Amino acid sequence: MQVLVLNSGSSSIKFQLFSMPEERILCSGLIERIGMNDARFVYRTTDNSIELETPILNHKKGLKLLSKQLLDSETGIIKSKEDIDIVGHRVVQGGALFDKTTQIDSTVKEQINELSSLAPLHNPANFEGIKVAETVFPNAKQAAIFDTAFHQTIPEHVFRYAIPETLFTKHKIRLYGFHGTSHKYVSEKAIEYLGKKQSKIITIHLGNGCSVTAIKDGKSIDHSMGLTPLNGLIMGTRSGDIDPAVIFHLSKNLNYSLRDIETLLLKESGMFGLTGYSDLRDILTKAERGDKSCQLALQMNAYRIKKYIGSYTAILNGLDAIVFTAGIGENCDVMRKLVCKDLDFLGIEIDEDKNQIRTKTLHDISAKRAKVKTLVIPTNEELEIAKQAVELFKN
Repeated sequence: MQVLVLNSGSSSIKFQLFSMPEERILCSGLIERIGMNDARFVYRTTDNSIELETPILNHKKGLKLLSKQLLDSETGIIKSKEDIDIVGHRVVQGGALFDKTTQIDSTVKEQINELSSLAPLHNPANFEGIKVAETVFPNAKQAAIFDTAFHQTIPEHVFRYAIPETLFTKHKIRLYGFHGTSHKYVSEKAIEYLGKKQSKIITIHLGNGCSVTAIKDGKSIDHSMGLTPLNGLIMGTRSGDIDPAVIFHLSKNLNYSLRDIETLLLKESGMFGLTGYSDLRDILTKAERGDKSCQLALQMNAYRIKKYIGSYTAILNGLDAIVFTAGIGENCDVMRKLVCKDLDFLGIEIDEDKNQIRTKTLHDISAKRAKVKTLVIPTNEELEIAKQAVELFKN
C-alpha cells in the first residue's frame, strides 16, 4: 500500500510517500514560496535529489508538479496515479468534532472549512490541499489527521476557560491543543523506551511553533496552546502567553486595529519581536557574539519552558521523563542546556557531553544520577499520519 502524506501550509506543501506497512519512505520533499515566481521544489528519493526554482502560482499547480515528478520515467517512483492508495492530510484544527482520523467526504470538508476561524493560518491551507489532492489523485482514499485529536482526552476542568458558559456551549471557546500528531508519536516512543505504560511524561515540541504537553499513561491531560496556536511558549513569530489586557491597551491607547493586533501577535512577536530574527540559528550566532537582545530572548524562551515543566510536573504528581523534539528540540543543545539548568530539584539533570551529540534516533541525554529521563526523540509526524491513515482503511 502506498500512502502519500501532505502537510499543506499557506505557501508551502511538505510531502512524503510511504510504502506501508513496512514504513519505507519512497520519496520526500517540499514545495515552498507557492504563489511566487521563484517558488522552490525539492524532491528526494534513495537514488535522486532534485531541487529547482520555478513559478508555482497556487497549491493546485504545486501538486500537479509533484504528480508529474512522481510519474517521471527516469526519476519517478510510480507508474500511474492509481498507485497512490491513500492521501493523508495533516489538518491543524478539528475542534471538538474530530477525536480521531477521519475519512474525508463533503461533510468533513465543510466542517474543516468552518473551523478555519480557530486556525486562520492553517486550516484554509489544509482545506485547499484536500480539494486539490482530490482532483490530482481522484482514485485515492483521502484521510484527515487532526493535530487536535490527541488532546481530546484533556478533561473539562482543564480545557474550559473561566468565561461565561454560553461562550463555551454555543461558540465552543475552549482549549483545543495542537501539534498532537508530534506529541503522540514521541510520547509513544518514550513509553516504549521507558518500558512502562503507566508513565508521567512531558513532551516539548520546539520549532517555529512551540508547545508542551503533559501526558499521563499515554494520554494528553494538559497542553500549552489553547483556542488557537498562539498561546503558551515563546515561538518564532508568535508571542505565546500574554496578559489579555495588552490587547485592550494597544487598541485604546496606541490606536491599533484588531487586524494590526492579530498581525503583531502572530507574525511580529516571539523571538522575531525580541531580536529581529525568527530563525534560532541566527539568534544563537548573535548571542555568542554578545548581542544582548538575543541573549535575553534565549533566557526568556528557556524560562517559559521551565515554568511549564514545573507546573506540569505538579499536575502529573511526579515525572518519569521529559522529551525534546522538533527542529529546535532535536538539534539545539544550547536550548536544551538552558531549559534543564537548575531543575535538579525535580530530578532533571543532563550529561553535557551526551547533550552535544546529534543523532537521528532516540537519544538519552540524562546524567547518570538523574531521577528523571531527559530524551531527545526525532518527531516523524508524516509517518504517524501514514500509520493512522492505514489503520483507518485497513478493513
